[in-house]
Amino acid sequence: MANIKEIKTRIESVRSTKQITNAMKMVAAANLRKAQDRIIKARPYADHINTMLRSIKFKNATNLHSLIADVEEVGKSAVIVVTSDRGLCGSFNYQILKEALRYIKQNPDAEIICLGKKGFDYLKKRTDKIIKSYVNLFNEMNFSVSRDVAAQIIDLFLEQNYNKIDVLYNEFKSAIQQNIVVKQLLPIIPSESEEMSTLDYLYEPDEDTIIDELGKKYINVDIWRIMLESSAAEQGARMTAMDSATDNAAELIDTLTLKYNRARQAAITKEIIEIASGAEAIQQ
Repeated sequence: MANIKEIKTRIESVRSTKQITNAMKMVAAANLRKAQDRIIKARPYADHINTMLRSIKFKNATNLHSLIADVEEVGKSAVIVVTSDRGLCGSFNYQILKEALRYIKQNPDAEIICLGKKGFDYLKKRTDKIIKSYVNLFNEMNFSVSRDVAAQIIDLFLEQNYNKIDVLYNEFKSAIQQNIVVKQLLPIIPSESEEMSTLDYLYEPDEDTIIDELGKKYINVDIWRIMLESSAAEQGARMTAMDSATDNAAELIDTLTLKYNRARQAAITKEIIEIASGAEAIQQ
């Protein structure tokens, strides 16, 4: 009977776990929808700023502001590694950190900026190149937070004379698919267009001031978009992981229930045999 009690206790435990994973799946789905809506709203603003920067760069390619200048061959570089603050999201962090280690191996002198607690906790044990870290950013997604991060990154770029800063993050594609992206964040690379190269504008005030303002706004929005992409990818990965965990819990409950019924049946059969044997012994 003790064995039956243990199985019953385990069934209740797994059933409680199933309820938790199912609730986490639904919360992740709701957060995913919010992040998707925010991504869609952030894109047009960033695209229009990029169009303006592209026009200025094509117009005056010989004397460019450092925010949109071409990357120099020699100089310091840095990489921003974006991970989550929490776990329980499948291979989301593992894949990005695997790519981060590959990047560090190829660029051993690159300094590291961590966005997300998981990346910081992992990389601080494996390298001494971390110069800045931001944790608990994704608990409450807020543009003001990303704006502060962007401002500090721009200051680092300008004050430390980096020749470039790359960013490594998970781009959201769907709830079951995330793409790892490595792209140059600074200097800004305006997307090329033959149509825009023929346009001309009059600028007030001067171009450097406009580039400085537009560049900072663009990085603000781009960091915000990257955080949203990473957050959406994280929620999608968590939703998938929790869905799989819920299904596994259901299968385990079925298996344990079958085991419980067999153990209970065996115990009842044993009791019947004992009763029958006792009655037969009395009759004799």
